[in-house]
Amino acid sequence: MSARLDDLLQSWPASPHNLLQVLREVQARFGHIPPDAIEALVQQWGLSYTAIRSVVSFYHFLSFEPRGRYTVYVSDSVTDRMLGNEALIAQLCQRLDVAEGLTRADGLVSVHRTACTGLCDQGPAGLVNGRPLVMLTPRRIDEIADLILLETPLDAWPADFFAVHNPVWRHTLTLSHPILPGAGVQAMLSRGAEGMIATLQTAGLRGRGGAGFATWQKWQACRNAPGPRAITCNADEGEPGTFKDRMLLMQWAHEVFEGMTIAALTVGATQGFLYLRGEYEFIAPHLREVLAQRHAQGLLGFDVAGSGQAFDIALHLGAGAYVCGEETALIESVEGKRGIPRTRPPFPVDRGYLGLPTVNNNVETFVQVAQIAVHGDEWFAAHGTEKSRGTRILSVSGDVARPGLYEIPWGVTVADVLQDAGAHDVQAVLVGGPSGKLIDASQLQRQISFEDLPTGGAFTVFNHSRDMLDVARQYTHFFAHESCGFCTPCRVGCVQLVDTADRLMSGHAGPHDLERLRDTGALMQRLSHCGLGQTAAHPLLDVLAHFPEQVERRLVPDLHAFDLDAACVDMAHLSTATPHRTESPA
Repeated sequence: MSARLDDLLQSWPASPHNLLQVLREVQARFGHIPPDAIEALVQQWGLSYTAIRSVVSFYHFLSFEPRGRYTVYVSDSVTDRMLGNEALIAQLCQRLDVAEGLTRADGLVSVHRTACTGLCDQGPAGLVNGRPLVMLTPRRIDEIADLILLETPLDAWPADFFAVHNPVWRHTLTLSHPILPGAGVQAMLSRGAEGMIATLQTAGLRGRGGAGFATWQKWQACRNAPGPRAITCNADEGEPGTFKDRMLLMQWAHEVFEGMTIAALTVGATQGFLYLRGEYEFIAPHLREVLAQRHAQGLLGFDVAGSGQAFDIALHLGAGAYVCGEETALIESVEGKRGIPRTRPPFPVDRGYLGLPTVNNNVETFVQVAQIAVHGDEWFAAHGTEKSRGTRILSVSGDVARPGLYEIPWGVTVADVLQDAGAHDVQAVLVGGPSGKLIDASQLQRQISFEDLPTGGAFTVFNHSRDMLDVARQYTHFFAHESCGFCTPCRVGCVQLVDTADRLMSGHAGPHDLERLRDTGALMQRLSHCGLGQTAAHPLLDVLAHFPEQVERRLVPDLHAFDLDAACVDMAHLSTATPHRTESPA
């Protein structure tokens, strides 16, 4: 082990910023983070034991305890449960003679649950040693168990076990106009930096990561800050029900890197990072290949496209932490640390990666930047609404006939999307994931736009067979599991939300619990450090507002005299309240 550790550590520059990447490789090679690896990092890199152990304990895919030579993660998102993942997990554990969450005595295999793997359109899904497993069925589970029991190398498994498809059911703009590598960079250079910012302003592009801040303003603020500067691309697509960036990374990687390069040339950045969520490790080889191609084409390196400016992009993999989708937590993770969101201000455009002014945009935003550079601002602004220009790529899953991806112009109604996806008997739609907004069937004519229903790209549909309180309970457990624990309102509040949800489901809650839920949600929305805590109560509050009958039937009988309707009115108001936060160009 000592020789193998030395070889591994010597392949990386000895820097705390590389710690997470090295730990990922140690985990992959040895099945855990052994004490010898920690000791080697302390002695050779000069890191403290505390710094190393704190990072290992933070990320779901790192472990101090040995995991199996075949480490299987079965996705445990709401949509996977709707498709029967519980029975599949039990079947797999029974076949492999291993308890869930533990490693078999001979070290062969371990089976674990994990949150959404970004494969909601082809679930039940999972991962084995980082490779995706899709469309799991009882027959496929038996086949997987047989291969593991025979210790068959993964390269010898049937290729279709790992085949991830990206069904796109509707093209409107972005997905119908691919561009040649370098075309956007050359267009930007012909405009100049100020011209590029003006083009984005006229186009009306707003960030596609969820917050919807004007892209040109973010870039202008970073450009005006003293250099050097950096670019980060948020590919930590962890919101349950979202998988649009998966398709863009697999099929539009050149456009993603093109947009990042345009941003760098515009603001004067020399270093870029694409932060890829750990669940998308299987996309990393393709991304590295595309980066190599762009180097060979002169689109990255010391002199980008003859501009005289240097810019390079590094791939940085996460290790299973939903909170790293928050931009400052992402930057902390890129720096090799725990993904704890920073206090803002200062914002990343002022002090981001290593204290440098940093532009952080998401995958879809960078793709649309590249296309605007080539096709122009009028081409883009001709679609959408006055305050929501262009198009939005939606990840649609749940109770629909055609799960997959839909590119729609901003301004269409929820009903339009449901008709395209073949949704029937609709009870509820979760717009934007559990941190977004749950609407009922009476609101299907609402408009998908920043003016009405903004969304980070997730669209999960539930028919009338679904218990919406149970759905909210599952999302509440997700938030509690993913809370970084930094601030008391979120750390304690999530535990209280889980307790309330569980007691409501089991029929052991009364009206006083609804009062406590209202108070807890209000406190978390007002005082939590980041968006996770500010939105963690949304699923429960929205169910209480829109589906009170599903709560009422579970209340302790002798407490039904409580005015539930009045409580739900209050909770409906609370669920739409704007969390207290400081706004900024970041």
